[in-house]
Amino acid sequence: MKPTLHIITGPTAVGKTEYALSYAESHGAEIVSCDASLIYRGMDIGTAKPSAEERARVPHHLIDLSPVDQPYDIVAYVRDAEAAVRDIFARGRSVVVTGGSGFYLKSFFAPVIDEVAVSEELRAQVATLFAEKGLAGLLAKLREQSPAGLGNLDLQNPRRVLRALERCLAAGKDLPTLQAEFAARPQPYADCSKQFILLERDRESLRQRVAQRAEQMLASGLIEEVEGLLSQGIRQNPSAASAIGYRETIAYLEGSLSREDLLPAIVQNTLHLVKKQRTWFRTQIPEPDQHLVLTA
Repeated sequence: MKPTLHIITGPTAVGKTEYALSYAESHGAEIVSCDASLIYRGMDIGTAKPSAEERARVPHHLIDLSPVDQPYDIVAYVRDAEAAVRDIFARGRSVVVTGGSGFYLKSFFAPVIDEVAVSEELRAQVATLFAEKGLAGLLAKLREQSPAGLGNLDLQNPRRVLRALERCLAAGKDLPTLQAEFAARPQPYADCSKQFILLERDRESLRQRVAQRAEQMLASGLIEEVEGLLSQGIRQNPSAASAIGYRETIAYLEGSLSREDLLPAIVQNTLHLVKKQRTWFRTQIPEPDQHLVLTA
């Protein structure tokens, strides 16, 4: 009998943490986080990181793995998540995966990384091209490298164009070939059954929860937390520094956002993230086995 991955997701502030805790307790499971910001030590208040009491109820994995000044990427996550899942299964426990970070979540359903090795020297060359000639320069070089076309690449997304160019140059192949090879990669966790639960709330209820969550974060010391993280080098890690709640507080501390505008900015940006998450859930991952609308 195949072991089962229980995967629980939903938009920010929907109530994933408490639902996943109760679900894990009833299934004899341990929790594997798929939240990109929970990886970083010290990013506690602004991420609504599970508390010590909550982690005492159910063992958690992939939380507090990295210092805030050291980037952690999807390649590392796929490696660490697979190791955590295998370890939990080997001890006869069940696994609950929960969180809302798009690519982290998708990695349990489909390949999200390839095996093309890009050297630091090549990365620097492509970064210089971008700095000097912008997106147009990247696209011109990519079209030169990939005359057969650019497949379904988002041509308005500089980061994706940059990464595509890096991989084409590193592999010596055009983009359609790399995309075809990627599509042919084996599915992750093919030896597991998957039970996928998508949590939702009505829009007004979720909006209220987002606002309450942001107010509570500021009341609990988010500004002081970010002051400490700035001294620890969070600015050296764009992924951490751009996380919602952190980027707005950094802007406030650096004088580009008023204290009066801090809370509205966090709420607005969180609601924008919720919209993006809902689109991602609808277009990038399979249909859920259960779609639960929470009311409590």
